[in-house]
Amino acid sequence: MNVDGLIVVDKPAGMTSHDVVARIRRLAKTRRVGHGGTLDPMATGVLVIGVNRATRLLTYVIGSQKSYRATIRLGQSTVTDDAEGDVTATADTDGVTDDGIRAGLAAQTGEIDQVPSAVSAIKVNGERAYKRVRDGEAVELAARRVTVHRLDVLDIRRPGDAVDVDVDVTCSSGTYIRAIARDLGHGLGVGGHLTALRRTAVGGMTLAEAATLDQLEERAPDVVSLPMAEAARRAFPQREATPEEARVLGHGGPLEPVGIEGPYAVFAPDGEVLAVVSERGGKARAEIVLRPAS
Repeated sequence: MNVDGLIVVDKPAGMTSHDVVARIRRLAKTRRVGHGGTLDPMATGVLVIGVNRATRLLTYVIGSQKSYRATIRLGQSTVTDDAEGDVTATADTDGVTDDGIRAGLAAQTGEIDQVPSAVSAIKVNGERAYKRVRDGEAVELAARRVTVHRLDVLDIRRPGDAVDVDVDVTCSSGTYIRAIARDLGHGLGVGGHLTALRRTAVGGMTLAEAATLDQLEERAPDVVSLPMAEAARRAFPQREATPEEARVLGHGGPLEPVGIEGPYAVFAPDGEVLAVVSERGGKARAEIVLRPAS
């Protein structure tokens, strides 16, 4: 069975995204498997996996809006800005108020310039930042413009000497939730790090349709949850092509524009996805062709 499509995986804690890809390769019996946006080993939740031709959709999945549930611990800083790293400093949190927490998070809502965590997968002179840090190097990354669409406080708890803040976040691709925790703690003068992270959505794909690796194991090799056409319909605006347009597009030719903001998916009369296109220069041109001309 050689199936194209996306799999929405509920990633368990303790596994890297690459570990999940390796497991899916075995289950789907194909090497053409990739993921649509890394999750840290500590994190759980939605990891979108592409199989065979659907790996070509992952560049768009990676750029999708993301949603998370997270817990921030105030009063402790760590080298990784999360619970996997060694504690580097502790502080008294007696002066931290609920209003101060809410104000600190409100300041990180909207378009912000965020400095990624030093222990991240961003490359510095060709090498991952996290490797440089683990080799003992001090790494400073440049701030990047990201958008935090929503940052809601769900609960504030005070276990012992720390303060735990549960949050619900919806943000642009490239936003680091660890950095939100770090910056909240820094702004309050007590330090902070992330103790739990669960991704609840990538674009329109949510935990409601996610399968665990154990569930996928049970139905292997039929592991694809969104076949190619359905995956494209979920990920993009849509345009239906005439038979002649389908032929032209299958050969890589342009179509007349129809005024859809791209990128968008074009479907053949039989319902199969032909290509992902964008309108520019007065033409609708394919960014990727997904089904050749018949």
